[in-house]
Amino acid sequence: MGVPGRTPPSLLRNFSIIAHIDHGKSTLADRMLGLTGAVDERTMRDQYLDRMDIERERGITIKSQAVRLSWACQGTTYTLNLIDTPGHVDFTYEVSRSLAACEGAVLLVDAAQGIEAQTLANLYLAVQNDLVIVPVLNKIDLPAAQPERYAAELAHIIGCDAEEVLRVSAKTGAGVGDLLNAVVARVPPPAGDPDAPTRAMIFDSVYDTYRGVVTYVRVVDGRLAARDRIRMMSTGAQHELLDIGVIAPEPTSCSALGVGEVGYLMTGVKDVRQSRVGDTVTIAGQPAQVSLAGFQDPKPMVFAGLYPMDGSDYPLLREALDRLQLNDAALVYEPETSAALGFGFRCGFLGLLHLEIVQERLEREFGLTLISTAPNVVYRVVMLDGTEVVVTNPSEFPVGKYTTVSEPAVRVTVLAPSEYIGAVMELCQARRGSLLGMDYLSAERVEMRYRLPLAEIVYDFFDALKSRTRGYASLDYEFDGVIEADLVKVDILLNGEPVDAFSAIVHRDRAYGYGVDMTSRLRTLIPRQQFEVPIQAAIGSRVIARETIRAMRKDVLAKCYGGDITRKRKLLERQREGKRRMKMVGRVEVPQEAFVAALGGGEEVVARRS
Repeated sequence: MGVPGRTPPSLLRNFSIIAHIDHGKSTLADRMLGLTGAVDERTMRDQYLDRMDIERERGITIKSQAVRLSWACQGTTYTLNLIDTPGHVDFTYEVSRSLAACEGAVLLVDAAQGIEAQTLANLYLAVQNDLVIVPVLNKIDLPAAQPERYAAELAHIIGCDAEEVLRVSAKTGAGVGDLLNAVVARVPPPAGDPDAPTRAMIFDSVYDTYRGVVTYVRVVDGRLAARDRIRMMSTGAQHELLDIGVIAPEPTSCSALGVGEVGYLMTGVKDVRQSRVGDTVTIAGQPAQVSLAGFQDPKPMVFAGLYPMDGSDYPLLREALDRLQLNDAALVYEPETSAALGFGFRCGFLGLLHLEIVQERLEREFGLTLISTAPNVVYRVVMLDGTEVVVTNPSEFPVGKYTTVSEPAVRVTVLAPSEYIGAVMELCQARRGSLLGMDYLSAERVEMRYRLPLAEIVYDFFDALKSRTRGYASLDYEFDGVIEADLVKVDILLNGEPVDAFSAIVHRDRAYGYGVDMTSRLRTLIPRQQFEVPIQAAIGSRVIARETIRAMRKDVLAKCYGGDITRKRKLLERQREGKRRMKMVGRVEVPQEAFVAALGGGEEVVARRS
């Protein structure tokens, strides 16, 4: 392997592997690690670059991982910097950061399933970054593989010959050596000026309990060496480089990183805010004047409240979110208070899977037990006086009269076999969608483009799409402005008092269904009280659904053995009066388990919440 800092840029190749979910990115990376000798057979394991337990359990990549490989081609040894990327639409931001550190991309397509929605989305990202595309068909060893058919489709989309599409099997290793040779031949070496002032792009950061912030960089110009005093160009913060190195595939210290090289920096800094992704690192003594073009901050699409089950864990949750945000720049949060759940944070996510992963990481890595409120999107309400109110939480929905309510829209791309066109159209129209266009990629596969409200797809749209197309359809979406809609706020009242955690903003046509579902669910979850408890769903002052929890009643007639009926009536009337008085001053206690079940486990409820 070339020595870091001394490897000439002509012998460097920086590339990513991009693909749809489950098309074999991590398995292909495993074969490359084994073939190049970066990992020996004794230490090799499946999904070697997926470092988190949650990634290995779910079989998906969540974080991009960079690794340095050495490959001999035609008598010359080249250094390859490989970045394995996620495939799910919620982690597209991770992919875009990885592509900014590369000159080429291996576009991987399953030879049994063909091109899917996220394949196209990642291809467009790579083209926007001016990367050289190396098209590859994976899983050619499967009985259902149709390499000739899908090679023609891939060549048609990219604009190359079908013969240029490589065939590999990441499982058996067939064709992986040819792929590495193709990367060396087709991907250009990095361009940069070794004599210019140093500029390095931060494309990822992680927090290590013992070593502080570990920053991953791609050197564009100049050189970074151990013990250099570096400066972050956006914040002006200066630090001494305590350690510098490469991932090969374990962290390996070196003396310097040169033009085009990818590696890590350690400064011992504990403050996670001082190492922002997208910032430019330069030398404090001879700083560069112009910083590199950073990354666009991702816009959160889905919001949900995260609350600790134990209120005393609030400071721990704040610290955990701070550290997690360094590793996940797409996560945004701000403090909020709920009358029902106490102190917590309103968090913004790129999608439902992103929310699920963040909550699971907080619980596993920091030992927290959390309650998540039902997710919702950002609404904009224009009041009668012309002022605009931004609503990220149903409790913020204005009480007064308003003129319009706007909600975010997304441009949805669905790829499906042509026989399911009717089922997909029916689903999209039921979710208030409008057809933008339709193209046939081949006689059997069609691409359909719809504009849909984001609130209609963040809950169960993907599951409904898969079930209607027997699992053959794939989905991708991107933000596409805002649209006006007839939306209302549905409040849930317990004994006449609204419970903010159960409030929801829904389309007027769906309000009744949501109210009926939520009231009937809460009737079974909330324990009986000493007095009768009405559960109501209301739009403003108008009640649209109601359930009643019957009071627990002591048998006050147990001591009466016959006798005058007026005695029994007097006892019952006194009991009834006591219940009435208790209801006026009583407060309904909702146990945490009821919140967890109603907010976290109510799929049939949240499915109708848009």
